[in-house]
Amino acid sequence: MAIDYSNKAQIFELNGLEHLIRLLGSPDPDVKKNSVECIYLLAQDFQSRSAVCEHNAIPPLLELLKSDYPVIQQLSLKVLGSISCEADCRLVLKENQAMDHLLKILEAKELNDLHVEALLIVANCLEDADTVQLLQQSGGLKKILTFAESSPLADIQRNAAKAIAKSAHNAENRKFFHEQEAEKTLLNLLATDNEGVKITSLQAISIMCTNAASKDVFGIHGIPQIIYFLNKDSAELREAAAFTLANLTTGNASNASKVAEADGITALIHLLSDKRDGVVTNACTVLINMAAQESLRLIIQAQGVMNALVEPLQSSSNLVLSKAALTVAAVGCDADARVEFRNAGGLPLLVKLLHSEYDEIRRNACWAITVCANEELTAAELYGLGAYDILQEINLSASRRNNFSELALNKMLDNNLSLKYNQKGFLSYNNLISDGFFDHGRIKPDAKLPSLEELSKRELNQSRAVILINIRSPEFATPSPLPAEEKTEPNIRQSPSSQSRSASREKGGRCQSPVEDKQEQSSGRSSSVSRSRIKEKSSSKGKGKVKKEEEKMKEEEDVPQFKAQPDPASETLQWFPPFDQELADYFTEASRTILPLPHLGEQVVALAKFVAERMGGAIEKDQLHEFSWELHISELKFELKSNVIPIGKIKKGIFYHRALLYKAIADRIGIACTLERGDYGRAWNEVKLLSDSLRPGTRASPESYIVDLMHEPGRLMKHGTAEAESYQQI
Repeated sequence: MAIDYSNKAQIFELNGLEHLIRLLGSPDPDVKKNSVECIYLLAQDFQSRSAVCEHNAIPPLLELLKSDYPVIQQLSLKVLGSISCEADCRLVLKENQAMDHLLKILEAKELNDLHVEALLIVANCLEDADTVQLLQQSGGLKKILTFAESSPLADIQRNAAKAIAKSAHNAENRKFFHEQEAEKTLLNLLATDNEGVKITSLQAISIMCTNAASKDVFGIHGIPQIIYFLNKDSAELREAAAFTLANLTTGNASNASKVAEADGITALIHLLSDKRDGVVTNACTVLINMAAQESLRLIIQAQGVMNALVEPLQSSSNLVLSKAALTVAAVGCDADARVEFRNAGGLPLLVKLLHSEYDEIRRNACWAITVCANEELTAAELYGLGAYDILQEINLSASRRNNFSELALNKMLDNNLSLKYNQKGFLSYNNLISDGFFDHGRIKPDAKLPSLEELSKRELNQSRAVILINIRSPEFATPSPLPAEEKTEPNIRQSPSSQSRSASREKGGRCQSPVEDKQEQSSGRSSSVSRSRIKEKSSSKGKGKVKKEEEKMKEEEDVPQFKAQPDPASETLQWFPPFDQELADYFTEASRTILPLPHLGEQVVALAKFVAERMGGAIEKDQLHEFSWELHISELKFELKSNVIPIGKIKKGIFYHRALLYKAIADRIGIACTLERGDYGRAWNEVKLLSDSLRPGTRASPESYIVDLMHEPGRLMKHGTAEAESYQQI
């Protein structure tokens, strides 16, 4: 009757358990056997397990271990094994010296049929620190290790490994097991045919890894064997193996390298699509640990990890989502990896995680976005997906913001300076304006900033002109901009010699100097392209030329007399912003005339005069209303048939035109300055100068100055003074 669940409940309600416990003292062995068997069946239920201890059943159960009948002894051990899962029952077992009885059974070879159950009870009791200490003092740990090494029975091996795992939670025990070479024993157990033994041994290895010396031993001798289990059909075995590798590689660069050497990366990436959540999370942990080393990270990236991470980012498990986002942050530190992840459609999934109600998922998603937004194209796409608005909302919430949400927002802005200037009205010293930057002016808080391509394709309108900075011609344009980390940051104070050195480095490095940019871009085509065209022209003679002319005439005859439709192929060509030849000339001239000046202060003043001259010269304050810059801008828009105007075209500019041009040129020639927007068309630049920049021979701390570009070009106004505020405001 006690086998059935409903009967168990009825027996418990009728106090049947109390009567059965009383019968354990019966002189009739059959009554004892049937009673203890019935108690064992009832003890499978949580409520009955607690009641067994409450009715003081442990002393008679321990007494039955001395029975002459093996079946009674075995059933008594099974009952004790069930109730030892409860903390209160383990306390009662310790009070009744249960360990002494169990150790006597383990020491008796003739009772080897009872060793499996006895070891299980010992393993359960090792949950308590007092029992662990008692077993260590009595030599019980050594006996457990002996059983694991010598017994051929899988159940004994499994329970012995379980006991090692439980006792290894104690630091002293881990040290003891290491001295007894328990690592060798556990690795030998991995070679058994029993899956349960392998899983339990892996769990013991995971706990033993807390000991640094043991971790090294397992790393040297066990990693290939553990990686082999990652490809097994058993999901539980795969999870245990991945969990063990996660512990082995945490804080251990050598073990992480050994995983790569044993071809573990392919198996780990394959596990990212596993159906078992625990397998995926543990595989992510190993990949995160390995990605801390650049050489391993590059290998992981080369094997398609960014594509593989897209699937776990769509999981229904919060733990998987959190770990997958963290893996993106750890592995996506390189430009190629970010491009691969973007092309695989991973960015929308990250943005979606920002809406999560779970703090850990939001935090890891913000971190991943911080890493992915480290280049212009990805930052722009994240903005288009709404990440900027969501991050703003998170940062305004006291309960939802985290350590990375503000960082992610700032990273998006720092790698999309057009957006940053639009939203914040400020570019710092380290925000270097590059080709493709545009100033759209302010937009409504709930509106989105269109892309430059969208703005260029809009019909001419009465809106404020969009001012463009671009000297990259289509022939020299690259598919994607340089990663943000490769951009140069200007120093606040830079000596002429250091500026010259930086210019020479640019000539030999990846980025060309403004002079070289101008020489290449102003020519319209590279010399190699020109040579190839000349060669083509010289070779097109004789029949080829005649044939071409005949074909041309035939095509003209065949063309119908109506407007031809545009070529679909031409519509799919990549769009490039217009090239600004005047701006390229400005960069070249500034590099030639301003960069060689001996002091930073002189460079700042000279550049201010240079900009003012190109934008209409000095204008008296009371004459500003007569400066017809608006008509000039309107004429340019009509001439270009576009709302986007390259800044070099502007010959009559006011505050915000001049400040933008000043910042653009200053960034190219290494003068550190800010760009800040005010109200009613005001904008200004701030520079930091030491006293010796203005008066050689003196020393002082850096001070901030506003640069006058309108009224007295080159005048430096100390920040915060009345004249500076007058320049910044109407």
